[in-house]
Amino acid sequence: MTLDLPSFSDVLAAAARIAPYAHRTPVLRSRSLDELTGATLHFKCENLQRVGAFKFRGACNAVFALDETTAARGVVTHSSGNHGAALALAAKLRGIPAHVVVPEGAVASKLAAIEAYGAVIHRCAPNIAAREATAARVQAETGATLVHPYTDPFVIAGQGTATLELLAETGPLDALVTPLGGGGLVCGSAIAAHGLRPGLAVFGAEPEGAADAYESLRRGQRVTDLVPDTICDGLRGTIGEENLAILRAEAVRVLLVSDAETVAAMRLVWSRLKQVIEPSCATVLAAVLRYPEHFAGKRVGLILSGGNVDLDALPW
Repeated sequence: MTLDLPSFSDVLAAAARIAPYAHRTPVLRSRSLDELTGATLHFKCENLQRVGAFKFRGACNAVFALDETTAARGVVTHSSGNHGAALALAAKLRGIPAHVVVPEGAVASKLAAIEAYGAVIHRCAPNIAAREATAARVQAETGATLVHPYTDPFVIAGQGTATLELLAETGPLDALVTPLGGGGLVCGSAIAAHGLRPGLAVFGAEPEGAADAYESLRRGQRVTDLVPDTICDGLRGTIGEENLAILRAEAVRVLLVSDAETVAAMRLVWSRLKQVIEPSCATVLAAVLRYPEHFAGKRVGLILSGGNVDLDALPW
């Protein structure tokens, strides 16, 4: 099977396509975190993106890339929250229907956002098989276009636009770290980063309790049977086949972090940067703290992926 993988030119096209709709988010610095890590850190604050997450970039690119006839039939996806809200808003901006398949147990604040943007919600069991089966049924019933949360090439290209902005603001970096779940963000980021700076080291920070990408690279084949057990609700997706191919092609290295390390990093970002971020997002700082051999003395970009935390269920 030939996989449809996005290129650097696709990321550039996505940047132009979403420019009227997406926020250009700020890049923050912290002297105290630099001292703590021994690195020069640049935090790209996608927690301040529309819908509170980087996901709006990819969803917006996918929705506005559709031709008029196809778009009129609407879009469908499955999502634990951020991608669903992003697709719902992008569809609302284009004036087309959106259907979001949501697993039971999704974070309440994320579910509320999906509803607020006007999407039709379809519930399913909390596993990937149920999500995909329900999305396929809705797609067959409605004629909507499936916009997969992390394997869709337009989504991947859209996610890479955050790195374009980051590098435009910071200049050359030595390393880039993003959270790693299904792989859309890290893949788009790697394509964007290497299009501008081929030697830049790209890392995906993955929870120990959802280490399917790490295991897939280690074993040399895609691992799909791991049951995720992590506080990082946004990183429980199984690495996509397309995403795994990009990880290999772009030489992305995966760094595992524990939930305890992630929560500690989340507290640091809240207290030092004064930014509300969700656990999935804190994996990047957790990785820099756990693996100083990769980052000490270097200029490092970190994508803070989202800020849709459930305030009634904080992990401290």
